[in-house]
Amino acid sequence: MIPFFDLKQVNEPYLKIFQENLPSFFEKNWYILGEELQSFENNFSKYCGTSYAIGVGNGLDALILILKAYIHLGKLNKGDAVIVPANTFIATILAIKEVGLEPVFIEPNEQTFNINLDEIKKHFNQAVKAIICVHLYGQLSEVEALSQFCDENNLLFIEDAAQAHGANINGKRAGSFGHAAAFSFYPTKNLGALGDGGCVTTSDEALAKVIKKMRNYGSEKKYVHQMPGVNSRLDDIQALFLSIKLNHLDSDNQKRQAIAKIYNETITNPLVVLPKWTDINQHVFHLYVIRVKNRDNFIVKLKEKGIETLIHYPIAPHKQEAFLAYRDLKLPLSEQLHEEVLSLPMSSVMTLEQVMKVVEVINGLSY
Repeated sequence: MIPFFDLKQVNEPYLKIFQENLPSFFEKNWYILGEELQSFENNFSKYCGTSYAIGVGNGLDALILILKAYIHLGKLNKGDAVIVPANTFIATILAIKEVGLEPVFIEPNEQTFNINLDEIKKHFNQAVKAIICVHLYGQLSEVEALSQFCDENNLLFIEDAAQAHGANINGKRAGSFGHAAAFSFYPTKNLGALGDGGCVTTSDEALAKVIKKMRNYGSEKKYVHQMPGVNSRLDDIQALFLSIKLNHLDSDNQKRQAIAKIYNETITNPLVVLPKWTDINQHVFHLYVIRVKNRDNFIVKLKEKGIETLIHYPIAPHKQEAFLAYRDLKLPLSEQLHEEVLSLPMSSVMTLEQVMKVVEVINGLSY
């Protein structure tokens, strides 16, 4: 069986140096908001090209805290509309609803699956105060055009970069294009922790100060609480592990990109629609996602041949039971994508033999 993702094998190269650092970590005896977190935040902000990185509990909290902080700063008000791609993971929508904002679902770009600027322009009105662009599957959205549109219309530009660690345009990386960005360090991400974790990146000093307080019960000084807050802090032991992995993120991404190139150049089955990109550096292939009709049959045949796949994501957010109010929205492209997308095995530790086996099996399938 070729696994979809072998997490144990992915983390194994980093365990020795992680274990070597544990004695000094325990000697410091500081596990929350300590030196390891500060070190990782400094390194990750430099990596992304932003002034600040604020470690939080997970990617969803990162989005929520960005939106809450903007409300606190008066740049958003409850009831404001936020444009968002309809085919995103549900966390993007959950964050918007959690803080009392209203999502405006739009159809994606059919080629890249990312947010579509033409659709944004169709749905833009005076109620819209922000855009959340999701760099879906690891591919940067059309960030330069989006940034210009947001500047021209006085909109907040927020990146959901949960899947796009290291994706870049001419060296400018995900997390540095918008006014703020949210990252997830869920274990299977390109930069994954040993549990949940997340981060906000921004160059907005006022926003960073508010989020730092909000993540820590609304406090920057112990037992002095300046605003309502939450408990959402990236643990220092996770920060230590992430700092180690960050040193290898670019090389790991290059391995993913090499696999994606092989898939795109050698999968020739006419039943399969392959992903598209303009510059390989803009895509770090957290997921390599094809489209295929009669997906269930395709999955069964692949499994019979020893190939494990996953679906990201089988149900569109507006069709989820959690959001019944949006069930009647007409978003045919998004719904079609959710019925056809299929993620093939992809990781930095896949062997060439495994990759070519996936290609051979797919090219031999018919139904």
